Formats: sequence, structure tokens, C-alpha cells
Amino acid sequence: MTKVAIVILNWNGIKHLQQFLPSVVLNLESINSEVWVVDNGSTDNSVEFVKQEFPDVKLLCFDKNYGFTGGYNRALLSIKARYYVILNSDIEVTPNWLNPIIDFMDKEPNVAASAPKLLDWHSKDTFEYAGAAGGFIDHLGYPFCRGRIISKVEKDAGQYDKPISVFWATGAALVIRSEIFHSMGGFDDLFFAHMEEIDLCWRIKNAGYEIYNYPQSAVYHVGGGTLPNNNPHKIYLNYRNNLLLLYKNLPANRVFKVLFYRFFLDMASFGVFLLQGKFKFAGAVIRSYFDFMKMRKEYDIDRTNLKWHPEIYNKSIVFKFFLKKKHKFSDLNI
Repeated sequence: MTKVAIVILNWNGIKHLQQFLPSVVLNLESINSEVWVVDNGSTDNSVEFVKQEFPDVKLLCFDKNYGFTGGYNRALLSIKARYYVILNSDIEVTPNWLNPIIDFMDKEPNVAASAPKLLDWHSKDTFEYAGAAGGFIDHLGYPFCRGRIISKVEKDAGQYDKPISVFWATGAALVIRSEIFHSMGGFDDLFFAHMEEIDLCWRIKNAGYEIYNYPQSAVYHVGGGTLPNNNPHKIYLNYRNNLLLLYKNLPANRVFKVLFYRFFLDMASFGVFLLQGKFKFAGAVIRSYFDFMKMRKEYDIDRTNLKWHPEIYNKSIVFKFFLKKKHKFSDLNI
């Protein structure tokens, strides 16, 4: 069996493949690994490009776009390896980026998944929004990172170079044990895209495993490659999936209380979007609630083994950010 399969999901991303696939192939190092490109029904020339320019890269092609969750779930059923590296197509890897994480996980069998330090490709001395140096959530379900609080992203000055147990590892560059990925049922297909890695990591932690950030490894992320940050559909997916995340994973004594508070906070966001004249964004928030109410019926949840974990920040990151002006992870005393 191959030790490591680096799996890149692609949908009409030939420009990213042209720019970043060479760095992945060139930096395989000495590890027993292979590179896969999984195409989610692209209509550009992505598949032809990979076949012509990278004949050693393995290809798996689907008939349509199954999203991030469905694409990876379907692909990984047929890819055999001890570790999967789920890697965005807009990631530039660095020399010797993979060996340190694999060596670390080989020595730590209870670590189910980990991620490298995620830096901004546009500003390489700065953390990148989607994962920075490891992910957390607060007690109301708002995600944040070492190196990124709400909208404020820090410069990387080595302040978060210690490997630590985190609540979630970014799906932009996620190293995960294949056995655990499959035993957890993979990503939740209903999420389609966004926050699916937080949901998976929460389920993994409920099963007694650890999630780590390993910043001795670093990669650079463009971000927003498939769905730009200013897209109303991205707002919709983030709000809807955050509600699903909380509904699925919170213990019985917290779930309805948290969702109650979140309703008022999300309606405040709705009001801000209206005042700003961002009517499509405001509509996306409302639509996310209607769809959440429908989709939650798909889940039959036994909350007996759902847990509250020490990596969940037991305060409001929104309150700390906007009222207390705590804009750095190091200000939170976690």
C-alpha cells in the first residue's frame, strides 16, 4: 500500500493546476507517495492538461460537480493509502513540507489529523484566513485560528511555531489517517463545501482522537479560488453549515441554548447587511436558516457521546473582538 496519497480536487481550475501542481510534484521528497487529481466534472481543459503535462499524476474523473465533500468522499473510496493529504488546488507547497508531518504522526498514533502552517500566497509573511496555525471555535460556534481572529490576520513572526492540539485542522491542506477518515464516514455530503473539515474534526475528537497543527511544515494558500469571499453563495454556505455543525455536534445540554443565541446574532448580521445595501448577502442569511430547518430532519442524532472539548473557547470571540478589541490569538490567553 502507498503510504501517502496527495489528493487534489479540481473543478474548472486549470489555472491553479498550471501554477501550483508543479510544486506538489517536485516536492514529493523521499516519502512513499503518489499524487492524484480528482476532477469534479470540469468543462475547461483541466483533464487534458494533467494528462499531457503530468502523465505520472493519477487521474480520477467524475461526471459532475459533487462539491468538496462529495468529490473527496467518492474519490477516497477508491484511493488506497495509509495517509490522505487533502490539498486545495490553489496551494503552493514548500521543500520538505510533508515529511515532518508524516514523521510526527507516525510517532503519535492518537493524532488522527494534522495540518501545516497556512500562509498567504499573496503576502508570504502573513497567515492565511482559512487555517493559519490551527483552528478553534468559541462556545457559540464561531471559528477562529492561531493567527486569525474574525477578519484580522496576523503576520507570521514565529509566534505560533509550537505544535499544539487544536479543535480543527484546515481542509485546505489536511493530513489524515485513511482508516479514521473512513471510520468516521468521511465528510458530511450535505455540507457540499465550507466547514466540513470542522464537522469532521469534531466527530474525530468525540471518538477520542487528537487534531494537531504542525507549523514546522508550511504551505502557501491563495484562498477563494473556487468561490470568492464576496460571493453571496459563500455567505449562505457558511451560515447554513455552521448551523448544521452546531446542531449535529453539540451535547444535549447546550444545543438549543447555543442555537437560540446564534439566531439573534445572525439576525444582527442580517440587519448589518441590509444597512450596507448588501441585499443578496442579507437574503443568503435568511435562506440559510430556511434550509437549515429543512436539512436538520436528515439527521438522527444520538447525543449520548457528544462532548464539550477543552479546545472550545468558553467565551464569545465576537465579544472579545468587537468590544474588547482582542485582535490576536495571543491576547486570548488560551
